[in-house]
Amino acid sequence: MLHKRALSILALITLAACSSGGFGQSNDPFFAPGVAGESDIDGLLVGHRLMAAGEYELALKAYTRAAAQQGLNVDTLSALGSANLRLGRLGQAERLLRRATDDDPNFPAAWNNLGVILMEKGNYAEAAEVFRRAFATDNGNSDQIKENLRISLALVADPFYDDPQNEDVKLVRRGSGDYVILTAL
Repeated sequence: MLHKRALSILALITLAACSSGGFGQSNDPFFAPGVAGESDIDGLLVGHRLMAAGEYELALKAYTRAAAQQGLNVDTLSALGSANLRLGRLGQAERLLRRATDDDPNFPAAWNNLGVILMEKGNYAEAAEVFRRAFATDNGNSDQIKENLRISLALVADPFYDDPQNEDVKLVRRGSGDYVILTAL
């Protein structure tokens, strides 16, 4: 009987501690003393670094965390689309990047990356139009977008076009750094 009474008292103390804010200093249910919270880490920045390191699955997880923190905005949609593209998930990547371009029609990186997907799928005419849109929204400032447009226009004119310089179609993102998609054209 004494054993049951001790367990009951211990359970009541635990419940009281949980309902009064716990043993720490925060009312946040995910608070852990000495551990940085998820909100302290920029998931987009972490994801961009992981993409640059070639860790696409981990980048996708970081971008997913960023989307949970920030919502599905043009930056998180574009980042999720780019990571899915690198993982070969063209359908998912295309849906995400189309949504990003719908949300912000003036975001050149999302247009460019959508064009890369269309190139990978062999939709050269649509890719050329998408690269034109990326080039226009960027005011012609990106050499990568200009080169992607050049390659797509050459493929529209001649689907068997073989680039003599063997250049690749490139992914771009907002901020610094670039991603390269290797194509077997």
